[in-house]
Amino acid sequence: MEFNKPMFKNNELKNKVIVVTGGGSGLGKSMTRYFLQLGAKVAITSRDIEKLDKTASELKTETGGDILTVRCDVRNYTEVEEMLNSTISEFGKVDVLLNNAAGNFISPTERLSSNAFDTVIDIVLKGSKNCTLAFGKHWIDKKQDQTVVLNIITTYAWTGSGYVVPSAMAKAGVLAMTRSLADEWAKYGIRMNAIAPGPFPTKGAWDRLLPGDLKERFDFSKKVPLRRVGEHQELANLAAFLISDFSAYINGEVITIDGGEWLQGAGQFNMLQQLPKEMWDMLEMMIRKNKKGHQ
Repeated sequence: MEFNKPMFKNNELKNKVIVVTGGGSGLGKSMTRYFLQLGAKVAITSRDIEKLDKTASELKTETGGDILTVRCDVRNYTEVEEMLNSTISEFGKVDVLLNNAAGNFISPTERLSSNAFDTVIDIVLKGSKNCTLAFGKHWIDKKQDQTVVLNIITTYAWTGSGYVVPSAMAKAGVLAMTRSLADEWAKYGIRMNAIAPGPFPTKGAWDRLLPGDLKERFDFSKKVPLRRVGEHQELANLAAFLISDFSAYINGEVITIDGGEWLQGAGQFNMLQQLPKEMWDMLEMMIRKNKKGHQ
């Protein structure tokens, strides 16, 4: 069976305008590609405008779709408002917000600085709050209904997980926001849902989180009952459904797409308990070196 086939094929997202934060690479790029293939207009945002422009050029050539790039640091509410206004100026409206921007460190918690904690929480929780609040206020003020916020969280938002504590805390907050606003904002015609992906390898993120040969030493497919990791198209299929009109009666839900991973063993990174102190020292040095190479 092929797992990378598209589910929708006939412009099911035509006339939708979608904003994807963190849309320049990884899963955000994969979802954006599919949204464009389905006829949507998409604005992708991040702090790295060069990466955004490169992605936009590639996807426009590949799909022929309408794509806009907007530099935005989601931690800054003013920049989020400017990003929203730029998208509306270009496309006339916004129908969907996909909160995908994220940051993470894999580390024993006692090794993290307060600033490292704040960096993850500010991007994931504060950034999602900033975007959701700005877009929600706009939609409510304009009385624009049939709008959607889709949040990308993680299964350890409810299980917790060692070695990614700031991420777990922040994603748990986004989960609480999703469920809370699903009730509060339904009266405005705003639907709130979330996706909790399991392992969906992306070269950039996984190289930074698990440098060197660690990806091979810690084979995530062994933690999944289906004994494989996810294909990007599978996540894109689910995201497209949840922002489409076909899911109009789904509100306040978190859809897990992890092959049963969290059921097999809660805490996606708990297996790192096996690492000795010396390997943590080596890993920290590798991550720092890798980080400098990406600056």
